Amino acid sequence: MTSTEHGHRHDGPDGQEEILDLDAEVLAEQLASIVAWLPLRSAPRRIVDLGAGTGAGTFALLDHFPDARVTAVDSSADHLRRVRQKASRAGVDDRVETVQADLDAAWPDLGTADLVWASASLHHMADPGRTLREIRQLVAPGGLLAVVELAGLPRFLPEDAPANRPGLEARCHAAADRRAAEHMPHRGADWGVPLADAGYTVEARRTVAVDDGRPHSEAVGRYALLVLRRMRDALAGELDADDLAALDELLDTDGPGSILRRDDLVVRTDRTVWAARP
Repeated sequence: MTSTEHGHRHDGPDGQEEILDLDAEVLAEQLASIVAWLPLRSAPRRIVDLGAGTGAGTFALLDHFPDARVTAVDSSADHLRRVRQKASRAGVDDRVETVQADLDAAWPDLGTADLVWASASLHHMADPGRTLREIRQLVAPGGLLAVVELAGLPRFLPEDAPANRPGLEARCHAAADRRAAEHMPHRGADWGVPLADAGYTVEARRTVAVDDGRPHSEAVGRYALLVLRRMRDALAGELDADDLAALDELLDTDGPGSILRRDDLVVRTDRTVWAARP
């Protein structure tokens, strides 16, 4: 997955690993609710996390299924190193295996799994249909595939912010969506039809929304800063000068308009999960 979110090629500037870790921290309740909802016939003992990134899904699955082992697959050696470090600190390194692989190329031998977890990964694949067919070989009889898809990057600011450029974040997201449509046409897709075409039966589908109005934590501020910084880098040629200037004010951590100084940040995002069987 060529990803700015979770795990296949992870190109981009420094800070990507921190974004993934903050995503896992800030959206931990959302992720745990998705894992708990999965319509499993029995507790899985072997799980494969495809496009594991720095382990958000891996550790949520380990927490919920204490008898399971997880194989975390990703193309980034740095991200898998981080997964192993976290596993060691948590005392679960005996339950985690890491496999470095580019899933657009030759697939490694991953055996079979009771649960295959693919979060924010399929939309980065060159041929998602091929990937889904490969995954069928992984799912053990009676097992489950969980596909989790992002609607897009999270939003943080009120709609009328900042005061000098109301609606700035909405315009940034609109520009980002246009770029995604060109470079990642499957992002935000409804995976029901591709799953059926690849020979799966979708047993359940659920969308989990987050619109957290609680006072934001330091982690939310840092998360917002890094996400908007990446958007600014990607969209520098697509936003007008006034929007860029307003965005730079938000990203100036020493300035009075820094996003880290705001007390009105919330996290707004949603993710949809499809639970399917071959």
